[in-house]
Amino acid sequence: MNVASVIVDVPAMQTDRTYDYSIPDEWKGSITSGMRVIVPFGPRKIQGFVIGIKEKGEVSKLKPIVEPMDLVPVLNKELLSLGNWLTEKTLCFKISAFQAMLPAAMKAKYEKFFQLEENKHQADLHLSLQHFFQNRREVAWKAIEENGFLPLIHKEVKRGSVEVIYRVKAKGKKKTVRKLYLTISQNDLEEVMNSLPPQASKQKQIIEYMIDSAPGGDGLLATTLLDEMSTTSSTIKSLVNKGYLMEKNVEMYRDPFENRTFQKTFPLTLTSQQDQAIRPILSIIDQKKHQTFLLYGVTGSGKTEIYLQSIQRVLQEGKEAIVLVPEISLTPQMVHRFKGRFGNDVAVLHSGLSVGEKYDEWRKIQRKEVKVVVGARSAVFAPFENIGIIIIDEEHETSYKQEENPRYHARDVAIHRGSYHQCPVILGSATPSLESFARASKGVYKLLTLDKRMNDGPLPSVDIVDMREELRKGNRSMFSTELFEKLQDRLEKGEQTVLFLNRRGHSSFIMCRDCGFVLQCPNCDISLTYHRFSNGMKCHYCGYEESVPTTCPECTSEHIRYFGTGTQKVEEELTKLIPDARIIRMDVDTTSRKGSHEKLLTAFGEGKADILLGTQMIAKGLDFPNITLVGVLSADTMLHLPDFRAAEKTFQLLTQVSGRAGRHTLPGEVVIQTYTPEHYSIELASNHDYNRFYQQEMMMRKMGSYPPFFYITLITLSHEDLLKVVDIAEKMAGYIRSKLSDETIILGPAASPIPRIKNRYRYQCLIKYKREPNLGITLKTVLDQFQQQYVSSGLTISIDVNPYMMM
Repeated sequence: MNVASVIVDVPAMQTDRTYDYSIPDEWKGSITSGMRVIVPFGPRKIQGFVIGIKEKGEVSKLKPIVEPMDLVPVLNKELLSLGNWLTEKTLCFKISAFQAMLPAAMKAKYEKFFQLEENKHQADLHLSLQHFFQNRREVAWKAIEENGFLPLIHKEVKRGSVEVIYRVKAKGKKKTVRKLYLTISQNDLEEVMNSLPPQASKQKQIIEYMIDSAPGGDGLLATTLLDEMSTTSSTIKSLVNKGYLMEKNVEMYRDPFENRTFQKTFPLTLTSQQDQAIRPILSIIDQKKHQTFLLYGVTGSGKTEIYLQSIQRVLQEGKEAIVLVPEISLTPQMVHRFKGRFGNDVAVLHSGLSVGEKYDEWRKIQRKEVKVVVGARSAVFAPFENIGIIIIDEEHETSYKQEENPRYHARDVAIHRGSYHQCPVILGSATPSLESFARASKGVYKLLTLDKRMNDGPLPSVDIVDMREELRKGNRSMFSTELFEKLQDRLEKGEQTVLFLNRRGHSSFIMCRDCGFVLQCPNCDISLTYHRFSNGMKCHYCGYEESVPTTCPECTSEHIRYFGTGTQKVEEELTKLIPDARIIRMDVDTTSRKGSHEKLLTAFGEGKADILLGTQMIAKGLDFPNITLVGVLSADTMLHLPDFRAAEKTFQLLTQVSGRAGRHTLPGEVVIQTYTPEHYSIELASNHDYNRFYQQEMMMRKMGSYPPFFYITLITLSHEDLLKVVDIAEKMAGYIRSKLSDETIILGPAASPIPRIKNRYRYQCLIKYKREPNLGITLKTVLDQFQQQYVSSGLTISIDVNPYMMM
């Protein structure tokens, strides 16, 4: 095979196709699909992905590949075909689809080295290569290449005596540690000890310590030896120079959990409901078939135990498992559950890890050193080759949808991979998304229900407080009388409380009480948020900041006041009202540092605080026995957004937060404060009544022609010139209307809910359809033609199929 088809790393319309390159003779037979290669493209050399090998190319004269970047493919056959499917499904470029599957460390600049494998020595190599490795374990790729020995060393890689190391500049590198090995045997010990001079007593002690501590040729970390023997580097150096000790740099994975021991846990006895739910899953695993299950279980009903026991069955079959959890509920508690059950067979991937740690976890998966991966959205692309189950916990979470290209939904990718591997996919939730529940009702997914809590405990009682009434009674505080009394009661009893507010910052906006002026961002059409910590106003879209005005910029009145409530403001108010309360605040501002999330939760779990105050990140996954009260300070923050899922998101969030209370022996109470107590999403969340909510919401969706009755696609255009974007949007909508059937509804073009971000005006068009065979081809043409025609003038078009963000 002489020619490789390559997708080059240029995400543009014109280059979104394969290019043929000839394979130089020395690489024939070793370049295969799924490898990254460096290829000449115009005047520069860039990275590309080989997606096929063939006998000959379309044209007679082909440029040769410069060099391979991998010696084993980074994308297997399944992931390559998944990339093609993603491209079709999300209308993204092929290169974007492939890049999305790899860790960030593999998207940077590279330096490459060859390294002798652990158990190999220079003498094991081909004669021509031996002098390169004299007294060292690794050699730069360039040195080997310049001498023309790349094909030779490639054979050594295939034999397993050398491996290729990527040094990613300023990004993920392999971590190595210095280890020392004793080179003398027990028989030579006496002779060596006698040959050392009397003043070398430290050296003798070190040799004796090594014999005791590292028997059978095991090495010892140099740092351990220095600490334990209170010795110096020069003493160790002289033993190395005499040939009694040998030092090696050994690769060591960065383990984000290295300072932690995980208590081993064992399978629990299932309740009769759990047993009924797990049977169909185990049966599908045994039959090696594909089926999607919707595990609908109330909060605290023991869904995690079903996941763990299903995974156990899969591992017994010698297969692998992928578990996705929403980023914010990748709490240490969640990791503990999986690490406790499956120990070192688990790799964890989430945004809290450094680039290097993510790279190491990914390499463990690729090298088949682990069998289970637990992670957020992108873990769905884990490079396993023998998947036996894929689990998506909290499947309704919007964070499973990626908001930039490729705009995939992890649930769709999971089901696609499940069908490829003929294995079950479990979607778990206490508040399933309407789409999933509708599919389960129609029999597309199989519904499994857990409607009782594990300990048969009651779901917490929920009180709804009408804040309009509180205002009428003259209570201007952010705490209703009822919530405040219950808070004090918990403090007296030594029980814990969770207070939930869906807003970070101090106040949501600043308004002049005389003329009604609200401080806006100059680059975006959105009000600025006040942050007390920096005493500044900040735009959460473009990052613009300015100081707080003392007078109104419009009418110079001094009556400028803060409106709305943020987490910082609640914390201040609480400290004034209950000075003795110990409070932990969790929001983006307090958890931005690595490990801070875990520190705060651990402190709360150990009872070092009475009140946990936070935003969305505390709504999920927390399981503390001492929480008996949950207060939702404002249930309306999401209800009035211009988004057809607003009621659904509100219901889900309230149910999830309520589920944090009374999970163990102590009964729980929930207080929800709202200005719209009559709204069905709030009323039904207080009764934990998902079924009635589902019916009511389905009626609303049917009337509005929204999912799950219709599919939707959102097209957003943005440009610096308002008139230009309106004109192009009109033309585009006209073209789409002419191509699609009459049953399809096209709304717009209209200004987006946030009409300007970063000084770019935004217009959008919403397409609602049931069956539209021409849609894919029409949208591709829109991207092709409109991009080509207007790209030079600065127009951007984004198409989101089944969007989750309507703003």
